[in-house]
Amino acid sequence: MRLLRLCALVAALLAATPVTGRAGVSPDVALAKSDALAKAEQPQPPKEFVPVDEVPPGEQIPAINLVAAAYGFIWLAVLGYVWSISRRLRQVESEIADLEARRK
Repeated sequence: MRLLRLCALVAALLAATPVTGRAGVSPDVALAKSDALAKAEQPQPPKEFVPVDEVPPGEQIPAINLVAAAYGFIWLAVLGYVWSISRRLRQVESEIADLEARRK
């Protein structure tokens, strides 16, 4: 019961105490400053449509390389899985053959 009262007292004190961040700045003020700073640092979007030909080469993603890598990875995973299944199947078939030989 004492622990419950102590927890309630601590919770009441924490709720009554104003929360401040670094250097006594409240979190609301710090958040507003960080939002304003983030908006100032962001580049503005173009006002008009920009054709793909005019986009700098550094901003284009080489899609064919990514697609080829993805297909290669998938094929390797599928072939590895099939190889694993075939190896386990051969092991089970040999165990079945051993059991049939023992039965006779």
